[in-house]
Amino acid sequence: MLLDAASLYFRAFYGVPTSVTGPHGRPVNAVRGFLDMTARLVAAHSPTRLVACWDDDWRPAFRVAALPSYKAHRVAQEGGEEVPDELGPQVPVLVEVLAAAGLTRVGAPGYEADDVIGTLATRARGPVDVVTGDRDLFQLVDDARDVRVLYTNRGINDLEFVDEAAVAAKYGIPGRSYADFAVLRGDPSDGLPGVSGVGAKTAAALINEFGSLAGIREAAARTAVPKAPLTAAVLKKLHAAADYLDAAPEVVAVVTTIDLPPVDGELPRHPADPDALASLAEAHGLESSVRRLGSALGWPQG
Repeated sequence: MLLDAASLYFRAFYGVPTSVTGPHGRPVNAVRGFLDMTARLVAAHSPTRLVACWDDDWRPAFRVAALPSYKAHRVAQEGGEEVPDELGPQVPVLVEVLAAAGLTRVGAPGYEADDVIGTLATRARGPVDVVTGDRDLFQLVDDARDVRVLYTNRGINDLEFVDEAAVAAKYGIPGRSYADFAVLRGDPSDGLPGVSGVGAKTAAALINEFGSLAGIREAAARTAVPKAPLTAAVLKKLHAAADYLDAAPEVVAVVTTIDLPPVDGELPRHPADPDALASLAEAHGLESSVRRLGSALGWPQG
């Protein structure tokens, strides 16, 4: 089980009131929510391994170089990612708690959590569940390798199980064509404009007719007599978006080849540092969440 950590702690922050505070009076809602979600996932799905995948770089230079608009609207005035004031201080606490608990956390300099997830999912020798609220990771679903996404759009207690059939049913495209579909349609939340005037329906029709973005562009370059779905209007839009279409695939595609050291991800049978975990739990009012996590992991109680 690969957790898109930022996706989950943002969901926890917005899903649990900031009135949930520690003894120091500061919010701990994101930390408590993340631990509680992890406990529920472990209890419900019994993964043999679990990795919290981290954004060491939430806006990698190689993606910005390809497409400067990438996440540009989310850059804070002072630089870095715009994060709610009450969330920022909780992230280092979560890092400490995960380390003391012995849960594996993996990031890679210059890469997003998506890329860590893509690399670990590609390496895996068995079934993989990716837990995320980010549709970009739909491109990883692979029925042959038993890679699926547990999509948190409806919440952690009502996950949407996304495999190739689910992608096909939802978007009308082959199960592993999501990245090309996303390039064409765009994604304002990531600063991806898409091809102006080409919506989801037209994008799906083009992919189904020509197989891939490369196939679509090849057809557009040689088409003399336009016909649906490559009509004269669509051809004009594709030609106008040529520079975007040159750059966007590198931005949208999840990297699957990061040079990561071996990652075990084995579930801890007991806390890695019981004293540190107890101190952190007491200092931040996390005792009940730590107990629930320990119970889900089968730690000795007492």
